[in-house]
Amino acid sequence: MKLGARILKTGIAITLALFLSHVFNLPSPVFAGIAAIFALQPTVYRSYQSIIEHIQGNLIGAATAVLFVMAFGNSIFIIGLAAVLVITLNLKLKLEKTISLSMVTLIAIMETPGDDFIQFALIRFSTIMLGVVSAFIVNLVFLPPKYENKLYYKSSILSEEITKWIRLSTRHASEHQLLKADIENLREGIIKLDQLYMMYKEERDYLKHNTLAKSRKLVVYRQMISTVKKSLETLKRLHRYENEFNQLPIEFQEVIQQQLDCLINHHEQVMLKYVGKVRPEASYIEGEVCLNKKQLFELFLAQRNELDQTNGQMLYHVMQLVSIIMEYGEHVEHLDKLVTSFQSYHKEDGNITIEQNTEI
Repeated sequence: MKLGARILKTGIAITLALFLSHVFNLPSPVFAGIAAIFALQPTVYRSYQSIIEHIQGNLIGAATAVLFVMAFGNSIFIIGLAAVLVITLNLKLKLEKTISLSMVTLIAIMETPGDDFIQFALIRFSTIMLGVVSAFIVNLVFLPPKYENKLYYKSSILSEEITKWIRLSTRHASEHQLLKADIENLREGIIKLDQLYMMYKEERDYLKHNTLAKSRKLVVYRQMISTVKKSLETLKRLHRYENEFNQLPIEFQEVIQQQLDCLINHHEQVMLKYVGKVRPEASYIEGEVCLNKKQLFELFLAQRNELDQTNGQMLYHVMQLVSIIMEYGEHVEHLDKLVTSFQSYHKEDGNITIEQNTEI
């Protein structure tokens, strides 16, 4: 089993929260440990947001607890009624993420009121907030997430898997059921890729130069993800119209195969160019140059009469296949232009280090 950074940071946050509770001689340090678990976030920016939200949520829980104890006591029914009010207030203020910790604060304060109840409530509130602050410190200092590296590596893995299947499909070598199952896995991978993009987008740079480079990188990664999605759509179209593709004239099948091989090789080269394994000024050369949209469409029109005479439905399906190939080509070309442009403006920031053991 792989021990990820999130697991390590959770353990460190709990340890720090318990340690600080003992240093400040706070009673019931377990509440600080619980708060640290709830407050740990995947990004530094979200940790900052979490502190703001948890301060508000815990204030609601603490204030409600004090008011209810002073007005009605602390019977189990009163605690339940206070819990309903705390949840309602959090929802009204759009603090859904803090409901769990607000409830912990409420119960921690209402469970054992005594003569110095107000002082006791302040100590419990401070203990819980100490856990929240501990989680923020850990997320800021220990093992900061490298979402750019994860984002590129995940994009590269998905691209390789998809292009492998495209090559097999155009050579009639793919197994139908295995490909169908793998397409579902690839869809899930695309969802995770979008999540990684959002995580990377949330990361903040505080230097103006880095902010400008980050903004341009976001454009590149957005197009990179869009290109991966378009390659998956191409694979799905090949899989869906497998029979129709197999019935095409051999010459036209070879044209489609060569065009897809050309686009796949171009796509792979652009991905390598972004990490500095291909020179930025290098132009794409792989045997024959890829056909442009006009040339590919003209070849399709040349086959139209023959296809129309044999099967009108087949013509419609082949047209969809040709159209998705042209769209995939457009996305690859646009990604190439963005990568080349980015590296021309940010030569020192153009390369990222790919860690092969990165958790994705």
